[in-house]
Amino acid sequence: MGFSFKTLLSLFPLVWVMLMQETSGSRHYYNVSNNIKGRKQAKNGCNLFQGKWVLDLSSYPLYNSSQCPFIDSEFDCLKYGRPDKQFLQYSWKPDSCNLPRFDGVNFLGKWKGKKIMFVGDSLSLNMWESLACMVQASVPNSKTTYVRKDPLSFVIFEDYGVTLYMYRTPYLVDIVRETVGAVLNLGSINGGNAWKGMDLLIFNTWHWWTHKGQSQAWDYIRDGSELYEDMDRLVAFNKGLTTWANWVDNNVDPNITKVSFQGISPTHYEGREWNQPNKNCNGELEPLSGPTYPAGAPPAAAVVNKVLGTMKNPVYLLDITTLSQLRKDAHPSTYGGLSGNDCSHWCLPGLPDTWNHLLYAALFM
Repeated sequence: MGFSFKTLLSLFPLVWVMLMQETSGSRHYYNVSNNIKGRKQAKNGCNLFQGKWVLDLSSYPLYNSSQCPFIDSEFDCLKYGRPDKQFLQYSWKPDSCNLPRFDGVNFLGKWKGKKIMFVGDSLSLNMWESLACMVQASVPNSKTTYVRKDPLSFVIFEDYGVTLYMYRTPYLVDIVRETVGAVLNLGSINGGNAWKGMDLLIFNTWHWWTHKGQSQAWDYIRDGSELYEDMDRLVAFNKGLTTWANWVDNNVDPNITKVSFQGISPTHYEGREWNQPNKNCNGELEPLSGPTYPAGAPPAAAVVNKVLGTMKNPVYLLDITTLSQLRKDAHPSTYGGLSGNDCSHWCLPGLPDTWNHLLYAALFM
């Protein structure tokens, strides 16, 4: 017998213990998934996020990229000549249960007349496009309206009245123009006005907090009345995410709107993290066997869990970090149509389909 998303939330407390150890001038972060109090087992005995990757040649991929109009070119790895196909056919298998098969018709029926919004950076975009493709593959003849703009894009499945929104805001908090230039204001979240009135919100941020130099989107950081040229990025992330948490607590009615946080999406630029120091994601053809990642959890994941643990409103953590760390094979790498080697984003079809499958399971199991 199924149970509600709200019940599932109550069975998964969102508090992690941050375990860091400084040795020999280097920082080692330990995977803390086994220390999550009360979240290892749900009422039905299932932790969705502990498991392993297995080949599933009969069920995957869930859609054909050439038949989905919603995929950005830089995520369409087959379009740009990726020769191997095995990365498309891995299925995530939780240790303690079986995932329900993704059913786009059921998804649309359950969310008929509802509005779902992804809010965040290009990793949110990755997940939004994935879900739109997964649903469309289930109802290929359904009428859709598709609009791409910045910051707000959307896909409407007209026959069901279901709208999938994407609101692009890399930091969640605002970048504002001041006399000194572009300022990342850790206490300002005016963009939140566009997030109100949704039935489901899926938030994400972190990717851009690490950017420096020419890829940095701001000139200064504002923390209250103080203006800084820079600060520790984890400290800034904690302050900005706390502003977001306060916004959710003050502006979201949990009886109307369900809220999820996408979790930290990892990168694979440094092979030393999986004990292959001379490698990155380029040329990787299969996942790590797991169940843990040699380098442990990224420090940003501990910040997320700390902030979520302070909130009065329930926020479901879609805890995709470790299972994504195992997928060093799933990035566009040199097959994204852009110069360089992309070990940050993910091919579509691919790993974000599993993120959405887990979201589906959390909503409907």
